[in-house]
Amino acid sequence: MLKIGIIGAGGWGQNLVRVFSQLPNAQVLSICDSNASRLEFIKSKYHPLKSATDYRELLKDAEIDAVVIATSAASHFPIAKDVLTHNKHVFVEKPLALSSAECETLITMAQGRHLTLMVGHTFLYNPAVRKAKEYLEKKYLGDIYYIYTQRLNLGIVRRDVNAMWNFAPHDISIIMYLLDKLPSAVSARGLSYIQENIEDVVFLNLDFPGGASAHIHISWLDPNKTRKVTIIGSERMIVYDDINSDARIQIYDKGITKKANVSLEEFNSYGQFQLIHRAGDVLIPKVDTTEALQTEAEHFVDCIINKKKPLSDGTNGLAVVKILEAADRSIKAGGTVQQVTWR
Repeated sequence: MLKIGIIGAGGWGQNLVRVFSQLPNAQVLSICDSNASRLEFIKSKYHPLKSATDYRELLKDAEIDAVVIATSAASHFPIAKDVLTHNKHVFVEKPLALSSAECETLITMAQGRHLTLMVGHTFLYNPAVRKAKEYLEKKYLGDIYYIYTQRLNLGIVRRDVNAMWNFAPHDISIIMYLLDKLPSAVSARGLSYIQENIEDVVFLNLDFPGGASAHIHISWLDPNKTRKVTIIGSERMIVYDDINSDARIQIYDKGITKKANVSLEEFNSYGQFQLIHRAGDVLIPKVDTTEALQTEAEHFVDCIINKKKPLSDGTNGLAVVKILEAADRSIKAGGTVQQVTWR
């Protein structure tokens, strides 16, 4: 039985406490939160054997094998570093850290100690995202032209990070997972309407080797809650709508094809080919209803027990942070394209 400690019992941390408490091969031994009243509430609900208001007390516990971190983004690196120093496996909510240098430090520490380092890119474990990935792997959409995502809502406004660092890790990780590629160039424009120098609206562009591109729209200032990923291929198109519980994945048999070697008279065309608009059926495939967070928690425990490499490992977390850093540079430079190099 893997013994787990959880640091951070805020809104998302409580979800992590819930799913890890339900695992048959793991036990949430200790919960830590600096807010004493919140900690008491969580203790009354999940009854951990131990608790603390200082995470350093949790790390001293030799019984704990692994630690889950669900604290503010700025605290991820120092806490994760302390966890690894105490030779415990670690799961860190996104983003892994606030700089690529910090990410690299954590990766090196985990590798040197043969410890599992995993990042909470939850959508990689989402059944709908995985279903879309299946269709891409089968080339059902043809060649992928571009992807665009929308992650919009009215709030919740943060003060510690901008909207991009808050939400874009989800979309960046989804896009890299779907395309199985790393972008070569990044550009972004950010706007600060609510708070000075904290972007609440961001438009982010990624260019990938082979010609595919992606556009990410992030906003804390939108009238509707939107969580969509649209994938445009040469043969078909997919829309993943996380809000639509009845049809999270919709596959459109739509596209435009070129019909070559036809007479100009037949089509009254000025070119050597005719553009054929195709609009077929809409397929709504069945999607598993297993909670992504549950699958993610199971994967973390399985990777520790069976010494496997996590899907969202430290290297994956580093890639997301490198893209965010490039986007930050682009925003500061007025939207100019930033090249991204990979080892």
